[in-house]
Amino acid sequence: MKKIFIINAGQNFGHSGGRFNNTITDETLAFLSNWENVVIKQTIISNGYNPEEEVQKFVWADVVIYHTPIWWFQLPHGFKKYIDEVFTAGHKKGIYHSDGRSADNPKIGYGTGGMLHGRSYMLTTSWNAPQTAFSLPGEFFNLHSVDEGPLFGFHRMNAFTGMQSLKSFHFHDVEKNANIPRDMKAYRHHLEEVFETVLKDIVV
Repeated sequence: MKKIFIINAGQNFGHSGGRFNNTITDETLAFLSNWENVVIKQTIISNGYNPEEEVQKFVWADVVIYHTPIWWFQLPHGFKKYIDEVFTAGHKKGIYHSDGRSADNPKIGYGTGGMLHGRSYMLTTSWNAPQTAFSLPGEFFNLHSVDEGPLFGFHRMNAFTGMQSLKSFHFHDVEKNANIPRDMKAYRHHLEEVFETVLKDIVV
């Protein structure tokens, strides 16, 4: 049995209604519903949450799936608040016990105090920026990918807890060039590719 925790970080703020991340979450749920012996828990951050209960979801899960838009090259404020509150509540309660260093030699070992070893996570993000802004010489992100550039800190945050990264999926140009059928088809292919390995011991 695989236990999967899905976090929908879409927000209704400014000109964003969070609908695109709702669509992504629905696609994830539809895909996972085809597998037997998969148990799912879900949090929609904008609906509210209890930090202590969220800690238990992280501890419970084999795989955490994050769905988030990107605002001004960072996580939305509601998602950042969620992480701050939940991970802080998880100190010595299942997410991390320390920063990993010892007083005897504080120069080494930072980031090794996580308690979520053996778990993995997958990230999806949605951007106004086109993919070419990351991949073409002279364009805005200077040939830094999403994962190695703007979201580098997010991935290290998860590494701090002990989790391992599964391959990310990033939706680009969603304000000026969104095509839901095309984008969901590509995302479904990504899910098949990633979870063929993750769920290989599950009987369909």
